[in-house]
Amino acid sequence: MTSLQNIEPKKVFHWFYELNQIPRCSGDEKRVSDFLVNFAKERGLEVYQDEAYNVIIKKEGTPGYEKSDPVIIQGHMDMVCIKGEGSNHDFSKDPIEMIVEGDILRANNTTLGGDNGIAIAYGLAILDSDDLKHPPLEILITTSEETGMDGAQALTNEHLSGKILLNLDSEEEGVFLVSCAGGCNKIITFDLEKEMLSGKGLKINISGLKGGHSGMEINKQRANAIKLLGRILNLCNEKANIRLSQIQGGTKHNAIPSEAMATVLADDMDKVKNLIDNLVEDLKEEYRVEDSGLKVDLKEVRIENVYTKELSDNLIDFIMMIPDGVQYMSKDIEGLVQTSLNNAIIEEKDNTVEITTSVRSSSGSSLREILDILSVIAKRTGARAVEEGAYPAWQYDENSKIRDKAVKVYEELFNKKAKVTAIHAGLECGLLKEILPDTDMISFGPNLYDVHTEKEHLSISSVERVWKFLIKLLEELK
Repeated sequence: MTSLQNIEPKKVFHWFYELNQIPRCSGDEKRVSDFLVNFAKERGLEVYQDEAYNVIIKKEGTPGYEKSDPVIIQGHMDMVCIKGEGSNHDFSKDPIEMIVEGDILRANNTTLGGDNGIAIAYGLAILDSDDLKHPPLEILITTSEETGMDGAQALTNEHLSGKILLNLDSEEEGVFLVSCAGGCNKIITFDLEKEMLSGKGLKINISGLKGGHSGMEINKQRANAIKLLGRILNLCNEKANIRLSQIQGGTKHNAIPSEAMATVLADDMDKVKNLIDNLVEDLKEEYRVEDSGLKVDLKEVRIENVYTKELSDNLIDFIMMIPDGVQYMSKDIEGLVQTSLNNAIIEEKDNTVEITTSVRSSSGSSLREILDILSVIAKRTGARAVEEGAYPAWQYDENSKIRDKAVKVYEELFNKKAKVTAIHAGLECGLLKEILPDTDMISFGPNLYDVHTEKEHLSISSVERVWKFLIKLLEELK
């Protein structure tokens, strides 16, 4: 821990380091969940672990706060596991290698785990301290937030009594979130039908895109690698009558895909190459601001079989027709995205070609509209469509006392006004509000950048300021 041991707040970064020694990709949380349980037991704290590996750790209020309303501090233990080109990192066993550069803490060509490990580090630092003033605490740490909020979906209110909930899964200091979008994944499935047809083929590989969080950064209009691939394939199919042999793109439902690949067979390979080269020049110009790193590599390969012509055409048509990105902006909050979708993953899977599209909206009817549009396009192209991982929106509460208290404490502490807004992303607050309807909630956190990418990094000084704010806010909740 040589590079982190002298960074303030020391307790927070100590526990963040300890968390990052434990592999904790979504779906692989047992080790970190057990670590949290052992942490609580070693300190004689009340602890619960459920079948989904969610953990609740309780600590009594300090003197003078014993009868105060309990406060829930909440975050999720899992992280999105993405690595950059050339990385040999094994997320199943390797600790996250962290690097300090001035005020920035980042990982070595992988995601950092600040989303949402820094929230857990705050909670453990509080539990591990005996010199802080606070009400009775319930530290709630959930699982698989990044892949569908499965942990929060499995929660009950059996061991939770908090009347105030502080969700620490936000990424912009001084911004207090009081509402979030709901969402649902649409899974489109084509039966995989192949036939023998060999010849000289072409592998098309798209890379170098920024990607990013499909909720937080969808408004930046970054390129979607799957949609770019669709444009390339459509042009080649129209002009040179290609056949698909393989297609793949994206890795996570909530990450804008930064890479995609397809192999194709064509009678006139030189014509296909020229078509692609000319289109790529247009694409680079189109995305020169947000995705100047766009690369399209072409490599000749030997192909032994291809998709049937019907499947090949239907897949290309589907990718071209599906909408992507921002669909509607909020009419209530300036600059807020109301409805969007991210065409996140395309892959061969169990004798099918499966496409996962993540849809988000703060409007239930608007969400339904986009999901239905996807169903219609699927039907017209010979595919099946199902819905998975639906989660509710978190509705704005105009009478929130914790919102007003947080804004007041922040202004007094830093002599500047906080921003109160909503977010176009799913927060567990939507699900938690369903089981804790009378609990007053707010979400905040330190400055985190490029989450869900290998460039993820956080501001060290921001972590310290949010720590000071969190401690002061708890002290005020007497």
